[in-house]
Amino acid sequence: MNCVLLADRHHALSEGVRGLLGTMFAGVFTVADEASLLEGAARIRPTAVVVDLSLAGGDIVGFLRTLRERAPAVKVLLLTVHDEQTVASAALAAGADGVVLTRAIATDLLEAVEAVLAGKRYTSSAFVH
Repeated sequence: MNCVLLADRHHALSEGVRGLLGTMFAGVFTVADEASLLEGAARIRPTAVVVDLSLAGGDIVGFLRTLRERAPAVKVLLLTVHDEQTVASAALAAGADGVVLTRAIATDLLEAVEAVLAGKRYTSSAFVH
């Protein structure tokens, strides 16, 4: 099934993101915490996971390792409010497939999803260098 799992604690933001993702995926499932994300990734085996970076709890490497253990083939796209390039670089080095700035979701999210599904890496162009 062509589906995506969206993990974000912010209900208003996740509803907007869900609407965008619904234009690309047959199913969009949402969760609001790390435990539900890991369980959902293992159970539904989504094509992609879009995750608010804050769910990683400061341990992005461990978080991504655990997520990949549950769903090895999943493409992981992180959302973040932090616009420093070092944040994007660290997320990619830790194993994320892409990083999108929260403020750029409207312009970057669908492009980012297409890129990571095509096997490319993606970062929002608005990251501060």
